[in-house]
Amino acid sequence: MTKHTDKKRALILTADAGFGHRSAAKAIARAFEERYRDVFEVEVINPLDDRRAPAIIRDAQQDYDRLVREAPSLYKLGFEASDTTVANVLFEAGLTVLLYELMRDMVSKKKPDVIVSTYPLYQEPLDAVFTIRDMLIPVLCVVTDLETVHRVWFNKSVTKFLVPTETVRDMALKFGLSESQVHITGIPVNPALATDQRSKAEIRRSLGWRSDVPTVLAVGSKRVDRLPETLNILNHYGAPIQVAVVAGKDEELYRELQAVEWHQPVHLYEFVENVPEMMRAADFLICKAGGLVVTEALAAGCPLMLIDMIPGQETGNADHVVRNAAGVIARSDAAVLETLTHWLKDECALLSQTAENARKAGKPNAAFDVVDLAYQTTQQPMTQNRLFTRSALIEMFNRNQVRWRDSKETSIDKSK
Repeated sequence: MTKHTDKKRALILTADAGFGHRSAAKAIARAFEERYRDVFEVEVINPLDDRRAPAIIRDAQQDYDRLVREAPSLYKLGFEASDTTVANVLFEAGLTVLLYELMRDMVSKKKPDVIVSTYPLYQEPLDAVFTIRDMLIPVLCVVTDLETVHRVWFNKSVTKFLVPTETVRDMALKFGLSESQVHITGIPVNPALATDQRSKAEIRRSLGWRSDVPTVLAVGSKRVDRLPETLNILNHYGAPIQVAVVAGKDEELYRELQAVEWHQPVHLYEFVENVPEMMRAADFLICKAGGLVVTEALAAGCPLMLIDMIPGQETGNADHVVRNAAGVIARSDAAVLETLTHWLKDECALLSQTAENARKAGKPNAAFDVVDLAYQTTQQPMTQNRLFTRSALIEMFNRNQVRWRDSKETSIDKSK
């Protein structure tokens, strides 16, 4: 981060367990650049990339995808078992001990004026840093799950708690956050979803797609259960449709799709960075119920056919789509074929209504709403909701051999 004394510093903290946390962080950074480039220097950091981060936490990022695909029932069991009051208190205390020194040194080096976090494991250690060092730095926590939210997210020390839905707002209040802390913004998505004014036909022309037939976008990989079978149904559907498939960096799937004898117009991509643009060009989307892809589709006004979901964490995302009549769950060949038939008959009347429902449920301005709130926190006096006293933290750190002073601090114990 280049130092400019006339600018404030915004630090965006994220992680790489799945795609959603990083994607939300990038969307927030873009919104800062578009709206507050003259006010803020912005940096996106994954603290767990630091070699000092405990391996048990750092490696969990890489293990996340493997666990949720290879052992979804085990993942669901762990999610639910840790989502209890006692387990969460122990977990947060452990996080504070394990991450305190790393977070303390990061704050000392970066000297942020505001911190925005899209990952739930940093808030407790940050509160410990601020308590020990008597600091006031606003922290905004951005929740990246639509409805099924683990209680570790609900940390009462944050300045602003930014949630995607009324459901999560109600959960936050239940877990003790105040009404003044909680704001419904939606999950941040690429700001272009709010600012790009091109028509669907214009976007299709720019992509090299046909504009005269219904168009379906499929996003996933071989890890998305039933994706190849679903694509086979599309390929042999009795009416003309256009198919675009993003294979999600799955090289093997991409090669298999290239070898298929396609009977419908098709566009195959191994990996792209403009999926939101493609969503705006498509008539509907086939995918799993990931928080990122669902949020982007709703912001793009793109109906969803959900063919897979991770038990527990993604169930709420699917429920949110169905509750808003913005799509369907289709986890069998019969359900896929039935949905296709209903959506495409009568000149796509039902599909058009579903697209309108998706637009109503979507929040394309979420990233801008987040950065506006971040800016406001730097313009107002603030207080910090301390979860622990300084003396209690020092006792815990001494007991666990954590260096709670850095080299620049004196040996004077201010808690006495």
